[in-house]
Amino acid sequence: MTDLTTKTKKGLQWSALDRFLTQGIQLAITLYLARLLGPTSFGLVGMLAVFIAIANVFVDSGFTTALIRKTDRSESDLVTAFYYNIAVAALCYLTLYISAPAIATFYQQNELQSLLRVLGITVFINAFTLIPRVKLNVTMDFKTQAKISVLSVLISGPTAIVMAINGFGVWALVTQTLLNACCSTLFFNLFAPWFPRGSITKNSFNYLFNYGSKLLLSGLLDVTYNNLYQIIIAKKFSPAVVGQFTQANQLASVPASTLTGIIQGVTFPMFSQLQDNSNKMQRAYRQTLKLAAVLIFPLIMALGLIANPLLTSLLGEQWSDAALLLTVLCMGYMLYPIHVINLNLLQVFGRSDLFLKLEIIKKVIGVSVLLLTIPYGLLAMCLGFSMTSYLALLLNTYYTAKLSQLSQWQQFKDLFPIWFAVFTAAILGFAAGLNFSKPWLQIGVNLTVALLVYGLYLFLAQKKLLLKMCSVLRR
Repeated sequence: MTDLTTKTKKGLQWSALDRFLTQGIQLAITLYLARLLGPTSFGLVGMLAVFIAIANVFVDSGFTTALIRKTDRSESDLVTAFYYNIAVAALCYLTLYISAPAIATFYQQNELQSLLRVLGITVFINAFTLIPRVKLNVTMDFKTQAKISVLSVLISGPTAIVMAINGFGVWALVTQTLLNACCSTLFFNLFAPWFPRGSITKNSFNYLFNYGSKLLLSGLLDVTYNNLYQIIIAKKFSPAVVGQFTQANQLASVPASTLTGIIQGVTFPMFSQLQDNSNKMQRAYRQTLKLAAVLIFPLIMALGLIANPLLTSLLGEQWSDAALLLTVLCMGYMLYPIHVINLNLLQVFGRSDLFLKLEIIKKVIGVSVLLLTIPYGLLAMCLGFSMTSYLALLLNTYYTAKLSQLSQWQQFKDLFPIWFAVFTAAILGFAAGLNFSKPWLQIGVNLTVALLVYGLYLFLAQKKLLLKMCSVLRR
């Protein structure tokens, strides 16, 4: 357990460095590109996001999770997964290439045809990172992954900026994505070289597909649902409005997914090794939930708190419509880490059947809310999205309570005080900044007051967890 704890702590540190540094650089580049290019360019790329995302889900097919979870994985498993993913990636790109004209016609944007055919190449390129990524995750080598991520962003980002300055428009964003995929694939295979030896075996394929197929279906549901708003907004509104929503959604989701990814990437292998020890699993699971809430809730709500002065000062008035959307979306995305950790547990225990069932139920609820809110406009749709996040929490905790022996009520007792403290701090911070007109002064007042209120709560009510966090960071 000592070796596992040491690996987990080191993994957490390097994973955090990877996520924060990479996403921090990427966010700065994206904001600068947004100021240079405007909402329309981001809207055009946003229209294609769902098709690229669906293709990537097919390429993975749940095999990555299946390989990480399998403690006795063999070379045959790796070879089988590799050849399968390459074949599916080629088929997916061919499908995207052929369907590009129809997609452009659907959105009534002719430029999308050539954009999709170039963007789609990333689907095939990324397939070559699957096995090196799995091997690094299994050994918890997040240091190497951090190097790869940072190098890829540092090469692709400045290239996109130079192109944007020189008038390439939306193609700057396309080039950034394509170059990032090329660099990432190159570095993964340089730093974690692996060559397939052998051929596909029936036993390996049966295991991988039987486990992964359910994750594939749930992944398709999740990706399609998450991009359903994008599809409807893209069909109903102009590319500029799509760009406003895309930017707001990205800004809200990036900190949630980044911070959750740090915890998930490290704890999934740890949970997998603890799956036969229910007491240790329960303690680790509960501590992970509280840690995620204490760290991520305030960060995401802080972004929602300063959305208006932040966007107008950084990106200009052309992005002002995205501010309120960002605030509303942050209210829903703050629960994202809790959703992921809950669902992580289902995968660790091999209950991909429950995972799929749960995703279907949540998506039915989400689509119902979406259909009800469409007639009332974009803001109502975003409010509905955030509301479904809270309904999803009820469902997730119900099922994980059965597996973890940690009751749904106990999970709420752990999470609600943190949630309430964050909202209280945000409201007081917002009220304190109302009398200030200068954006950066308003941001400073908002965050200072909110931080003081939340810090006081942590000191009074979460001192034990706070001390443990500090202890881990010192080590």
